[in-house]
This record gives sequence, structure tokens and C-alpha cells, in this order.
Amino acid sequence: MTDETEKNKEKRKDKELKKPSESDKKIQELTETLQRLQAEFENFRKRNEKEKLEFREYAKIDTIQRFLPILDNFELALKHVTKSDDFIEGIKLIFSQMVSGLESMGVGRIEALGKIFNPCIHEALMADYSDKPKDIVIEEFQAGYMLRSDQGDRIIRHSKVKISKGPKDDISKEECKKEDAK
Repeated sequence: MTDETEKNKEKRKDKELKKPSESDKKIQELTETLQRLQAEFENFRKRNEKEKLEFREYAKIDTIQRFLPILDNFELALKHVTKSDDFIEGIKLIFSQMVSGLESMGVGRIEALGKIFNPCIHEALMADYSDKPKDIVIEEFQAGYMLRSDQGDRIIRHSKVKISKGPKDDISKEECKKEDAK
């Protein structure tokens, strides 16, 4: 009987050893909680970093939008210069420095003239008949600009353009009647 009793005692001891104690359960629970908190913190850190990048980009776009009218005025003034002297050369140098500064920030001019009209990047102000095919940009009134970044390309300002209706001799008879009625 003593052998039997000792065997039972050993079995009980084994069961007690295999059974996790309250402190083991608490340690496991706290470990899981800590792991969840670490994962949540890592997600928070990544989300916060992404928001910072987005904020910087919005701030950059706002600043660039404030400079574009100045750039437009420089460009307009340089188009109407008839004589060349040191002052004009200085103005051209300032203009090229502004353009290269914007380029270094990822800002590029949207090429419009001679391109197919794209409403995502162009704003059509006028349409007229020309020797160009239909929907080709034939004149650019104001340059458009785009910011290229890791988050993707963003339009800062659409190009304001005039597009072609196509050659006038391609007009159908019905369109001619509509034109005549005007």
C-alpha cells in the first residue's frame, strides 16, 4: 500500500507541476499585453511619421503656390523684353534660379503646348479651329505645375490652355448651320 500511496503522490505532484500556477498565468497575460502594446506603439509611430510627411508636403505645396504668380510675372516680363542689357540678364538669372530651386524641390512644369488635352492636368479656357488635330493644345495662357514625390505626383496648378477644334474644313454641314445660326 505504501507503494500505491507513493505512486498517487507522485501523480498528484506531476499534475500540479503540469498545471500552470496563478503566477505563471499572470506572467503570460502580462507578456501578451506587453506584446500588444509594443505592436500598437509601433503602428502609432509609423502612422505619426506618415502624417508628418503628408503635412510637410501640404506645407510645401502651399508655399509653392504662393511663389507661382511671381514666377509667372517674371516669365511674362521676359517675354516682352526687346533689348538686352545687364539688368535684363540679371532678371533672366533670377528667373532661372527660381525655376531650378523649384525643380530641386520636385516641382516641374507641365508641358502642354502641342500635347493632347488632358483634363486631369489642363484647364481649357478656349477652343478654336486650327491646322492641328482636334483636342491638341495650341496655346498656353498660364503654365501648370506638378509636384513629384514619393507619395505620388500632385497637381499644384493646372495649365490654362486653348485647344484645337480641328481644321475648319473638317466641319460637317450640321456644324456649319449651327455656326451660321450664331
